[in-house]
Amino acid sequence: MGPMIKTALTRWFDLDVPVFGAPMAGVAGGELARAVSLGGGLGMIGVGGDATPEWIAGEARAPAAADVSYGIGLITWVLERRPELLAAVIAAEPVLVSVAFGDPGPFVGPLHDAGIAVATAVNSLADLDRAHAAGADVIVAQGTEAGGHTGQRATLPLLQEVLAATDRPVLAAGGIATGAGLAAVLVAGAAGAWIGTPLLSCTEATNSVAARERIRGASGDRTVLTSAFDIAQGLPWPSRWPGRALVNDFTELWHGREDELRGDTNAAALVRRARAEGDLDNSPVYAGESVGLVTAEESATDVVRRLAADARKALERAPRLLG
Repeated sequence: MGPMIKTALTRWFDLDVPVFGAPMAGVAGGELARAVSLGGGLGMIGVGGDATPEWIAGEARAPAAADVSYGIGLITWVLERRPELLAAVIAAEPVLVSVAFGDPGPFVGPLHDAGIAVATAVNSLADLDRAHAAGADVIVAQGTEAGGHTGQRATLPLLQEVLAATDRPVLAAGGIATGAGLAAVLVAGAAGAWIGTPLLSCTEATNSVAARERIRGASGDRTVLTSAFDIAQGLPWPSRWPGRALVNDFTELWHGREDELRGDTNAAALVRRARAEGDLDNSPVYAGESVGLVTAEESATDVVRRLAADARKALERAPRLLG
């Protein structure tokens, strides 16, 4: 089967479908990346703050064994403290590395020297200027609808502004969960979609069975953009990137009361214990506003193939609008 939908990025990375799996730390390991790539997209492995070089090498084996291309996502503030992670990522030979949530500048040179393309997420036009200065190859316009850590701007207006201000290929991120949604951002001018929430209930994800069940039962009306979990855990996330999560007991109690939370050792212990024990009422289940559309547990390969097939149908219908 040849490429089903062609964009600058499907040509660049030799994909059938312009769908990139978001590198969600704690969810997107090597198995999920492999499954997305087998579906014709580009799977990404998410590297969190507690990852090791050995873990990166181990996760990279799954897509490598399947002989599919894949990418790896890194967090800038983690790399600043753990430079050995960059060396491990370069050694794994992904085709794309995303460096997000901070200045990608210091990391672009070493990645380019290794022949690896660099993506970076932007949540504002100032971020786009920084991405250009850094020499990033691919821009991810990430809206506040996205799950996990994100900015304050909505996907569609941000995407339109970014497309007007860059000559680099742009991926749209945040809120895209159907083929029609994928078609919409392609028609708007994006070279593809960066999807996270639609993959949260996939069989290859490394989240828990209980978390996948919670995702499938969740409503898109019940997410909250909050720093409460990061503050409680003492994580050094810059304050401009809160995380979108499912509303639960902890967010009901603490969202909006972050100043009180900062010194609360009991709350910190509660979140740590909840994470260790799988208590989803007091630990973060990060998910975007499209979570209400995620209702089945299935392979990420099938999710990507369905997005592609439905997007193709939507694109085939589009010329009728021209009457």
